[in-house]
Formats: sequence, structure tokens, C-alpha cells
Amino acid sequence: MLHFENDYNEGCHPKLLEALVKSNEENLSGYGTDSYTQSAIEKIREACQLDEAEVVFLTGGTQTNQVAIASLLQSYEGVIAAETGHIALHEAGAIEYTGHKVLTIPHQDGKLSAQAVADYLETFYADGNHSHMVYPGMVYISHPTEYGTLYNQQELEDLSRICHDYQIPLFLDGARLGYGLAAKETDLDLPTIARLCSAFYIGGTKMGALAGEALVFTKKNMPKHFMTIVKQHGALLAKGRLYGIQFDQFFTDNLYMEIGQKALALAEELKAILKEKGYRFYLESPTNQQFIIVENSQLDSLSQKIAYSFWEKYDDKHTVIRLATSWSTTDDDIKALRNIL
Repeated sequence: MLHFENDYNEGCHPKLLEALVKSNEENLSGYGTDSYTQSAIEKIREACQLDEAEVVFLTGGTQTNQVAIASLLQSYEGVIAAETGHIALHEAGAIEYTGHKVLTIPHQDGKLSAQAVADYLETFYADGNHSHMVYPGMVYISHPTEYGTLYNQQELEDLSRICHDYQIPLFLDGARLGYGLAAKETDLDLPTIARLCSAFYIGGTKMGALAGEALVFTKKNMPKHFMTIVKQHGALLAKGRLYGIQFDQFFTDNLYMEIGQKALALAEELKAILKEKGYRFYLESPTNQQFIIVENSQLDSLSQKIAYSFWEKYDDKHTVIRLATSWSTTDDDIKALRNIL
């Protein structure tokens, strides 16, 4: 069976695992106060070109989204997101569970436009009954989006400006950020994201970590007593070294970018094979996620040899499925896929 259903099929990138094993018998302080975690924080600050960045490590994407959003919103506020946004569709109501509504608006290939956000905010405040409604207190985006599409710098600039005008934070979900940063078509980098977003996170789990995401507050805006809030969410890891050691490796010798570049090179080979075999693409994705339209009659036979992700119904006779490359995809995997297809 070939595994292309996601980008976290295997356990841990060898260099990260080696660092974990090497440091295994060291006695280190807990809760992220160890030397590896402090080193990782400094390296992330340097990569973001932001000395004042405040960095906290959490376990996974849903947990990071929930903790960040809940801590930055007031009790009467919700978060604006695309209708296809991860927090709206694939996080089991984790945001709503904290008492904050996800306010969904239309998207363009998974992306929010500044105009759509501005229209929503303008309409909200023009409503004479808005004091009886959930206030839009934040804008959530992901980069890459659920469809593997990317924001460009101008789009992020425009969203940032709207958020600044309405004095609400712009939060970027970076679960797959490494694959977005490595894309040939992108004009975004970590310093630009840090400049334009109020908070964002650097994904680790989908980039080869056993677990871990690096949440970055960029405007000296970390909520008061944030570590206590983290603990209230059950998200404070006693062995914080687990995250620190891995992210210290990610940001040593450009490993984080190298992992993304390798996965995207294989994604380009995957795209070429799919085109060669005559598959239709649902949309154009420059990242590690590729979406194709398959006849329903082919799904069962395909699933016998290839693990893929169901994405959405296309019509009565076709389904959109996702194939994803990752840090663990090999040249042999791509060659085997070609033979199967």
C-alpha cells in the first residue's frame, strides 16, 4: 500500500529523532524552560527577524488553534474564517467548544479576500442590532489553505491593513507552513509573515516532528499569564524538551526549508504523473497537496493500492480526492505510484 493520504504518515524525521535519542539521558528542567527550547526560540526569532517575538510550543494544530484563538478573543467575540477553513470544517467544533463562534464567509480557492472581510465587518457595524450579535474579533487564515493554495504578499498586506483598521488580530494557521514557504511561486517568507500577522504558528507535526507546533506572537501581544491559559486547556507539556529539541533541529542548517523543498519537488513529479495519466485537477495547487477529480466507479479499486484522502463530492458521478507528498515521501514511492496509475 502506498500512502499519500496525508503528510504525517511516519513517525519522525531522522535528524530530529537522532537529536531526541542523543539528548535522552540529559537531565533538563520541564515545561519548556530547558536549554534546547530556549535555543529553538532564539533561532525562530532570528528566522523571523523579530527579536521581540514571543514563542510557545504546543502539541498539534487543533490544540494550537484553539488555545491561540480562545486566548486572544473576548468572551463576546468570534473569529472570521473561510467557509472551507480548517477551524470551520475539520476541528470538530474545537473553537466553539471554548465559547467562540466561527464566523464563516465566502472564499476564493480556500483564501479569504480583504474585500470580503471588509464587507463583513462593515455590514456588521452598520447593523443597528450588532450589540446583540457575536462580534468579529479576529481573522483566521491558513497558509497553505485547505486547498493547498497560497496567499501572496499583497493579499496578506491587504488583510493585515483591514485587521489593523478594525483593531482585530490576524492569525495565521501554519500547520503546513514549511510547504508554503518552500513553494517556488511564493513571495512570502517568515519575516514578512511575522510583520503582517498578529500571531501565527510554525507547523512541526506535518513537517516531520513527532509532535509540536511553534506559536509566535509578533506584536508583544501574548495574552497575560499565557502559560496559565495553556495549562487550563490541558496543553502544557511537562517534558517541554520534546518540542524544543525538535524545533532546535528544524532551525539548524536550514533543515525546515530543506524538508519543504524536498516534498515539493516530489509533488511536482506527482503532478506530472497525474497529468500524463489524464487525471483532471480540481484546482492548481503549488504545494504538497494535489486534488484530482476521480470517477466514483474507480475509487474502490484505487483504494486497494493507494491510501488517499476523500476531499469532497464533485458531482453525482465524481469525487475530489487529495494526494499529498511529505517529508517522508521517497523517490521509490513516486515510481511505484506511476506504475499503479
